[in-house]
Amino acid sequence: MLPIVVVHGGAGHIPKDRSEMSTAGVCSAARGGYTILRGGGSSMDAVVEAVSILENNPCFNAGCGSVLNIKGEVEMDAIVMDGLTLGSGAVSAVCNIANPIQLARLVMDKTSHSCLTAEGASQFARSMGVPEVSPESLITEYSHMRWAKNLAPDAKPVESQMWKMGTVGAVAVDSEGNIACATSTGGMLNKMEGRVGDTPCIGSGGYADNQVGAVSTTGHGEAIMKVTLARLILFHMEQGQSVEAASDLGLAYMKSRVSGLGGVVSVDPQGRWAARFSSLQMSWAAAQTETLHYGLYAGEHFTQSLGGGPL
Repeated sequence: MLPIVVVHGGAGHIPKDRSEMSTAGVCSAARGGYTILRGGGSSMDAVVEAVSILENNPCFNAGCGSVLNIKGEVEMDAIVMDGLTLGSGAVSAVCNIANPIQLARLVMDKTSHSCLTAEGASQFARSMGVPEVSPESLITEYSHMRWAKNLAPDAKPVESQMWKMGTVGAVAVDSEGNIACATSTGGMLNKMEGRVGDTPCIGSGGYADNQVGAVSTTGHGEAIMKVTLARLILFHMEQGQSVEAASDLGLAYMKSRVSGLGGVVSVDPQGRWAARFSSLQMSWAAAQTETLHYGLYAGEHFTQSLGGGPL
């Protein structure tokens, strides 16, 4: 059953003309993460690689392709967590870094802190030799179009969130049995400047513990924070629920208690995994025992050999 990596490309409603790109993107990320695991790499290396691939893909709301805040600027959040030590690192409101997930890992590995934000995170990135990119290079035509459309007086930005809540994430268990998670996002469409959502908050955007499992979340950030969704799902797993049942229980509670929709990828120490969501869609992919699994709609589950096909 080991190693295993599971990735998601965000919960919400993905327009038909972008759904194939989204599916291909998560499959590519799962392949990238699994290549590292198959070569004896760690679960942390694998989730950071998978999420970096998604950040570099303009189809997703993370890294290049992030949605814009009310001022038309990118502000990105990311988190990693190591299930062996419970160490974590996060960044929030960063604007000139191509791969926030890699900076989050540096926060975990190179500082005594758990989260750095905005200019402080940028200063730390410079001190670590992380190359800066122009914020404009992270803005796609699609993101700019959606930002402008939602500035209109009759716009309904909350409804538009359902187009693409697009946070990306990954969970993995390596051949040593160590577990990790990683989550990265551009946040909420037309959000207030300085708004930080669930992604960089430990227990909300993600959580990993070798003794229980790992979860990476996506969806409406404020709702996820209210129920600490990632840790809630792991609590259900601690109580003996399966990965799939625990994921469904956490999502159902978030929907009934705070009317929040979202999705998760989850894994347990034995390599059992789930990709579950209460939104209309969530692009996801998993790689395990030389097989690629993927889907987009509820109940959809395609498989193919990792040796074949373009996905």
